[in-house]
Amino acid sequence: MKAHSTRRNFLKNTLKSAGALALVNFPAIVPAHVLGKNAPSNRINIGAIGNGRISRGHDMPGVWKYDQARIIAVCDLDRNRVSAAQKLVNDYYSKKAGKPYNGVTAYDDYRELLNNKDIDAVLISTPDHWHVLPAIHAVRAGKDVYMQKPASLTIAEGRVLSNEVHRSGRILQVGSQQRSMPQFKKACELVRNGAIGKVHTVYVGLPIDDPKESTVEKEMPIPANLLYDNWLGETPYVAYTEKRVHPQADFSRPGWLRCEQFGAGMITGWGAHHFDIVNWGLDTEYTGPVEITATAEFPPAGTLWDVHGPFKSETLFANGVKVLASNEYPNGVKFEGTDGWIFVTRGNYTATASDPVAKSGNNKALDASDPRILNTVIPADGVHLYETKDHHGNWLECIATRQAPITPIEVGHRACTVCLLNHAAMKLQRKLYWDPVNERFRNDDAANALLTRSQRWPYML
Repeated sequence: MKAHSTRRNFLKNTLKSAGALALVNFPAIVPAHVLGKNAPSNRINIGAIGNGRISRGHDMPGVWKYDQARIIAVCDLDRNRVSAAQKLVNDYYSKKAGKPYNGVTAYDDYRELLNNKDIDAVLISTPDHWHVLPAIHAVRAGKDVYMQKPASLTIAEGRVLSNEVHRSGRILQVGSQQRSMPQFKKACELVRNGAIGKVHTVYVGLPIDDPKESTVEKEMPIPANLLYDNWLGETPYVAYTEKRVHPQADFSRPGWLRCEQFGAGMITGWGAHHFDIVNWGLDTEYTGPVEITATAEFPPAGTLWDVHGPFKSETLFANGVKVLASNEYPNGVKFEGTDGWIFVTRGNYTATASDPVAKSGNNKALDASDPRILNTVIPADGVHLYETKDHHGNWLECIATRQAPITPIEVGHRACTVCLLNHAAMKLQRKLYWDPVNERFRNDDAANALLTRSQRWPYML
């Protein structure tokens, strides 16, 4: 514990002496000469919980590229995957050092990883239904957290997690990396500073899963390498079939993303990104809409992949702004105001090679009704949003400085809430009235029942 505490004090005090806390916009990388490139005791030691597609292709590479971070542990409920992750990380550090490296410990129980006092922080790259519980246990164990979006499986869980993080004082960054892309910051900054006049409508384009791809699947033997009961976690026990979990032969897009038991489909899968940008641009990051309506197509009962297909939704905020979302719109966010519009999207960026493709449209990362809008100069006393060039790098900086990251848990929770409100309206097929202060539907028992899900012992909050 003494070494653990010393490392944290070194990081915090060194960054203070370097003047980092005086900066409005943190640098993308803490210089190696500040932290001591070849001083392992000064590094942020990280454990990676969940070693599938998003971990291997995005989260672990996102942190191992920084000298001040070192992945020292990996954890997964599939022993083949944790073994592959251990080799992946060891091989990376071996190649980087030019000599053999074998310093990564493998776990199949994240609680044992959290008991490792040498670990300062964790990446949580698990399926959606396994975000909240490991994050709560991590902050209680004194670890800082980078957690994949969406923030939670249910709105009630998200509230519990946000409260836990704030009580703990730990740093939690939600993996809404669009905030760290310059075009999204610029778009939201222009909107917040009135470059398109008074905003009245926002259009959100999301990809979807094709309901026609869903089939009835037969029960299969549980692979010996998979701790399947643990993998199901808080959700009901159901028979194993490979398409319900993840591929055993590769790291392609897993089937759990298309099962409502473990998430809500693309309304949270991509919606967590785009609705977060909507909140950022509208300055509604700490509130929510007041009315929601939605329609959606769902696969026939009895099919395995049962998340929504084509959909349309409308959310209304208290300030009168309407947010329309559909798979029929180009993938991205379009802000419309009295003096023009701004459209923003990822451009050619993909987090993983198997990212789904949305309906084609305007492929420019940033566009406007009049190109001059994009050249609007924001005055010194205007709204200047948080800026960082790299999402994982921002998290590491904030671990050192103890400053809030660009996507703190409450912001991530509120974005996820918008997604889950849309999903509730899809299921109930009628207008819903939301109280964003008390986080309850107004006079609607059926809708309020969707704020939680029953949880299976012993995986309950």
